[in-house]
Amino acid sequence: MRHTFPMPQRASVPLHPTSPVSAPIAAPVLAIESSCDDTGCAILDADGRILGESLLSQESHAPLGGVVPEIAARAHLEALPALVDLTLERAGLQLDDIAVFAATTGPGLIGGVIVGSTYAKGLAMALNRPFMAINHIEAHVLTPRLPEPAHSPTKTGTPPSPAFPYLALLMSGGHCQCVAVEGVGRYRQLGATIDDAAGEAFDKVAKMLGLGWPGGPAVEKLAREGDPHAYDLPRPLKGRAGCDFSFSGLKTAVARQIAPYGMAPLPRQVAADLAASFQQAVADVMVDRAANALALFPEATTLVVAGGVAANTVLRTRLQDLAQAHGIGFQAPALRLCTDNAVMIGWAALEHLRQGGPAPDDLDLPPRPRWPLSECLPAPERAAEVEQQALAGGRP
Repeated sequence: MRHTFPMPQRASVPLHPTSPVSAPIAAPVLAIESSCDDTGCAILDADGRILGESLLSQESHAPLGGVVPEIAARAHLEALPALVDLTLERAGLQLDDIAVFAATTGPGLIGGVIVGSTYAKGLAMALNRPFMAINHIEAHVLTPRLPEPAHSPTKTGTPPSPAFPYLALLMSGGHCQCVAVEGVGRYRQLGATIDDAAGEAFDKVAKMLGLGWPGGPAVEKLAREGDPHAYDLPRPLKGRAGCDFSFSGLKTAVARQIAPYGMAPLPRQVAADLAASFQQAVADVMVDRAANALALFPEATTLVVAGGVAANTVLRTRLQDLAQAHGIGFQAPALRLCTDNAVMIGWAALEHLRQGGPAPDDLDLPPRPRWPLSECLPAPERAAEVEQQALAGGRP
């Protein structure tokens, strides 16, 4: 059964809840993720333990070779009510038990971001609970700090959550960044892609090779059959100063190798060798860029990888070797938490709440297709900023 609530007038919702939420948090957070093609809902307790989790991946995009934003937004709208119900059931909770609601409010495909954040805001308003707007990129960056069961084992076992400061290498379909993480709400972008993101390059190469979508897992699987040294593909920006990324030229180089075969299907071994060579080139670039980022941020005690491409085992191994060579720790989320999910949204909310002070009132914060990490503030500062704007008669 879907939840329906009478919606109160906006004026009836106080700027902050009557009892401010501060660390330690005594009640659960319900989080929603809808920034792309995954609809997620998760409930976390005060310690970050996952009480209930549901995730629905939209397979309707596969025949189209990529995500269609309008289709994704409609699918989120159809799925969310039942998904929230299912997550509450798995957690053994009622909606009234939820203390804080959180949702991705950007960056992402704006239709999906509007659907998820508005749904969470509606629940928060109906129950007179605080709503927290979460930056999708920040959530990825903070995910490796989840309690240990959410970590991915490394060569030396399951490491503890990384302490600040650490270097985060975000690799996903829409983002590729090196971020100096100095604390919650304290981020410095050291480098970013100047064209395609790593995940986007994997998807496009997979399409060229006649593989399925999403392309990352398909390319990695096929690459196991190939020779990573079969083709001499370029390593864009490798050896240059800085830690920006570029994958457009690498993608074009793969296309040139495929061109002589015309419209005919590629021989299996040719496709496997191209997949392995492409993956090797991406790994070489990632290691080079991450090494430069570590030089720019020597305070880092851990190298953290996050995002969907961080699920690639070849890239993980190479980056773990890099961290070991620099004498620092290596951390990555469990494979299922590398791709978009609501657990990371709930965890980001908890990280902010642990900074102390009241939960920020983000009901008036609009969804954003773009939201730079540099504009993220720790929860206490954000709450103070919202309160000052409210007293001045303005809007966030």
